[in-house]
Amino acid sequence: MTTNTPRARSVGVIGLGAMGLGMASSLRRAGHHVSVCDVRHDAAKAFANEGGTACKTPAELAKSVDIIVSVVVNAEQTEQVLFGKDGAAAQMKPGALFIMCSTVYPNWSVALEKRLNDMGLLYLDAPISGGAAKAASGQMTMMTSGHADAYAQAGHVLECMAANVYKLGGRAGYGSKVKIINQLLAGVHIAAAAEAMALGLREGVAADALYEVITHSAGNSWMFENRMAHVLKGDYTPLSAVDIFVKDLGLVLDTARATKFPLPLSSTAHQMFMQASTAGHGREDDAAVIKIFPGITLPHAK
Repeated sequence: MTTNTPRARSVGVIGLGAMGLGMASSLRRAGHHVSVCDVRHDAAKAFANEGGTACKTPAELAKSVDIIVSVVVNAEQTEQVLFGKDGAAAQMKPGALFIMCSTVYPNWSVALEKRLNDMGLLYLDAPISGGAAKAASGQMTMMTSGHADAYAQAGHVLECMAANVYKLGGRAGYGSKVKIINQLLAGVHIAAAAEAMALGLREGVAADALYEVITHSAGNSWMFENRMAHVLKGDYTPLSAVDIFVKDLGLVLDTARATKFPLPLSSTAHQMFMQASTAGHGREDDAAVIKIFPGITLPHAK
């Protein structure tokens, strides 16, 4: 009996943060040959100790792989990965594929596609969502767009990293547009959840009781259920930081501003995250946006 086992590919992952490490592990688990690179060399070495290759620079990694998956924070870091000192682009093989998983301004992604295509390289606009746990289990979501030849080069690699791979258009930009719309909703929902919990605390409602009722009522959201659990524990360890939403909601507003499209809720949520960041909470979990509300006593760490 024969099986349709996907052909093993040589894949490089740059950026071993909460998402990138899980994605690299999913690729290794699927049988691909995985090389990794991170500014924290110890993180790359630790991954390689379990199987794979640690590279010191993006350029070194690019020489040995057919596909690069970039899981860095933003467009600036992606530029550095590709075109900075020891950047990958100049060392990538002709026809190699660069998969960009960061949340970026859509027009920037469109321009990057052209820049790489002009160098004889392929590109997929492929932002991700789902968090560290889903990345580690290969169950996250990828919002992708790009030319058919880029998808052909990717083969089954995308499906090894994500349970849901959405193909949203035949060129770059659409993946990033859908991702920032997702971030619009995520940011507004977190801000609204924080506001609701803050009002409850101000009115003397027991935080645990409020959480129990809301999570079993029509006002619940995934973000309320997930992020307000952090507030109840008094744990602001940054799984996704306040400053991420300063950046991402900023991208949302910049995109809408280009066509003079009003986003009143996004604008308010952005100001809330900005206020939290300015108050010193930028590197805390995004649930720390609740700390901007005056006259409330938040639960202490348990």
